[in-house]
Amino acid sequence: MEGEKSYPTVGGQDAGYLFEFKDDGVFLTVYEDETGDIKFELSNLRQIMRDVGVLDYDIELMARAVREMAGVPYRIAEPIELPSDFVYTVLEDGEEPPDELAFAKVMVEISRDRMKATVRYDTRAGSRIPTKEMVLEALNEKGVVYGIKEDAIDRGVESMASFVAAEGLPPVNGDDAYIDRKFDLSTKGKPFVDHYDRVDYKNLNLFVLTKKNDTLAIRIPQTKGTPGKNIFGDTVPAKNGKPIPMPEGKNTKVIGENRLIAEIDGQIVDTGKKISVDSKLVIKGAVGVATGNIDFDGSVEIAGGVQQGFMVKATGDIEIKGGVSGAEVEGRNVFIGGGITGMNRGRVRATQDVRAMFTENAQVEAGRDIYISDVVLHSTLRAGSRIIMEEKHGQITGGITVAGEEVNAKIIGNQAFVVTRVSVGVDPNLQRQYQLVCRNYKEGKKRLQQITQTLNTLGKIDISRLPQERIDQINALTRSQFPLAGQLKKDEKTIRELEAKLADMKQGRVRASDVIYPGTRLIVNSVMKNVYEEYRHCAFSLRDGEIALGPYE
Repeated sequence: MEGEKSYPTVGGQDAGYLFEFKDDGVFLTVYEDETGDIKFELSNLRQIMRDVGVLDYDIELMARAVREMAGVPYRIAEPIELPSDFVYTVLEDGEEPPDELAFAKVMVEISRDRMKATVRYDTRAGSRIPTKEMVLEALNEKGVVYGIKEDAIDRGVESMASFVAAEGLPPVNGDDAYIDRKFDLSTKGKPFVDHYDRVDYKNLNLFVLTKKNDTLAIRIPQTKGTPGKNIFGDTVPAKNGKPIPMPEGKNTKVIGENRLIAEIDGQIVDTGKKISVDSKLVIKGAVGVATGNIDFDGSVEIAGGVQQGFMVKATGDIEIKGGVSGAEVEGRNVFIGGGITGMNRGRVRATQDVRAMFTENAQVEAGRDIYISDVVLHSTLRAGSRIIMEEKHGQITGGITVAGEEVNAKIIGNQAFVVTRVSVGVDPNLQRQYQLVCRNYKEGKKRLQQITQTLNTLGKIDISRLPQERIDQINALTRSQFPLAGQLKKDEKTIRELEAKLADMKQGRVRASDVIYPGTRLIVNSVMKNVYEEYRHCAFSLRDGEIALGPYE
């Protein structure tokens, strides 16, 4: 084909084989002979590889090509560089081989990144190992002037093996800037363990505190890269490190260029991109008649409990040393030292995690995880990720327990076979949002249809005869359809996004380190299973579209 690039070759269909030395590798094609004659041996092909200077090739693939004679090319080696006027002469019967007193030809291969020169010997011209001077001359002819490895060349002229004769100096990229945080949040929310390995569940280190003017973080600036040099002496540029913005958040201040300090006493909040300090409200007693409801922009610490009918709401974390009885609590992370007694009216909600001793007739919601150390009795628990009950009794009895990824307890159900519903595999918060948007979309679409029908009917009437008040109503109705149509488009986009997220939910799992009793109703990724017998040390997950039993791991 005109314009198609030509490559050096050895052999052809008449010879029964064809070597092609292309940019992306060395290819071997073996053709089937119609007469059935054997025109060559595998050893002949191997000799050609040695003669050309290809010592590292796939011998098994070469043998397969000879065996199958399929007429298709097999890539048997990495690409090598051959001169444009390359010609390989196959010796005929009786023809003398190359002069054994002559030197082999020095072949220099340049890597694509121009950082390495490899020397191979072509033994077709002769079988003597070239001298060091011949190798250096070949490198010079190729323009290799930098990174020549004298020691490697000295060793390379002692055998016919290929070797790396020159290597460039690679560039060293600069380091990216990073933030060195001067606080540790890894123990946040975890029980304190003393020197005797005793666990204090009343001390969860929920608040990591700082003082005004304390250093919160230091930015380590990016560094410049160091250029390299290729084997032709050209400079190889290096990449400089990437900068990073200071994570300056609420109630923090940058000093100089790279130091972040706290502007107030409070609790450290780290979102990854921003470091903030929340002010902290401390209530020395219980929340009740003496305090009234609490609605605070920051974090709240309550020495007592929260009494029936009262509310505690905070933008930050909430730590309640006592219990919650028939009250509402809402914050970022919520820690309750005692239990949650809902009295069928109380609710605890956290955008991240909830931790409590026990729940009874309560509603608990968490955007991330729920940790209950003792028992869950006839409660509704909904967690975006996990519900963990590995401490003390760790028992769920009755109610509804829903988690996006996993429910892990010691005991699920009880010996009285109380109906206990456990569902995993769908984020309840995501599902609730999806249902709300779908409901709003349905109502909005119905409303738009009603407006359209009304306007179509009014279009048949001569509105000039109507009173001005009626005309104003029609104009207002006409204008109202445009924002409604825009909202419907936004809802459609939101519905598609939520459907994609729900479809990508991880496969759910229900685990019980002790026992799951009959009466438990499991739902795993929308597949339901009723439990009719006891299962011990077990885990349930979805397999081939059905809920399958496995060991507790």
